[in-house]
Amino acid sequence: MPEAAREHILGRLRRATPRPAAPEPDVSVMARKVHAPDERYPRLRRLMEAVRAEFLETTAADWPGAVAAFAEAEGFRALAYGPGTEAGARLAAAWPARGPRLVAFDRPIEECKRELFEEIDGGFTTTLGGIAETGGLILWPSPQEPRLLSLVPPVHLALLDTTRIHDSFWHAMRAERWAERMPPNALLVSGPSKTADIEQTLAYGVHGPKRLVVVAVRGRD
Repeated sequence: MPEAAREHILGRLRRATPRPAAPEPDVSVMARKVHAPDERYPRLRRLMEAVRAEFLETTAADWPGAVAAFAEAEGFRALAYGPGTEAGARLAAAWPARGPRLVAFDRPIEECKRELFEEIDGGFTTTLGGIAETGGLILWPSPQEPRLLSLVPPVHLALLDTTRIHDSFWHAMRAERWAERMPPNALLVSGPSKTADIEQTLAYGVHGPKRLVVVAVRGRD
């Protein structure tokens, strides 16, 4: 670019009137989005079921057995999980010897890619909680529980402690102190993967799992 043209463009940019700063969000509006504690889970479930999420209700003592029974009833060949999490350890300890194969996802993807994509019917993960306002789960992938667990298998089973449902995304960020430890890959999930073509025909499972099953823990040990 000729020097004169460059200086002309830069001069116009310098003389341009700066845009006003975006207004600060009204925190009071977000703070007012609250729901009664006993309404958070019903609201979350209603909104998520509207977009084809499924729910498996259980208790804190019984959820490993409920997951195993579900996998067997659905005819799973194998279920993948993260053995490095507390929930993963509980699931493995309670897994029936004659149940579907339980596969620990603790190897580099290069070593288990074929198995993960071709032989695993479900992936089990934990969640950081849920959001009542919009209906969704908060996933926090980690080296112990990689994102592929919830992305590749046809069925995603997500463990939700129903006492950890926040009123809104704003409340969740404050309660979990995300400003201090923002994860590299936090996710909000409301249902199975879906996309639409130009005729607006929905297809499920194109970019992720065909089914999302929320393992909703409603009791305590």
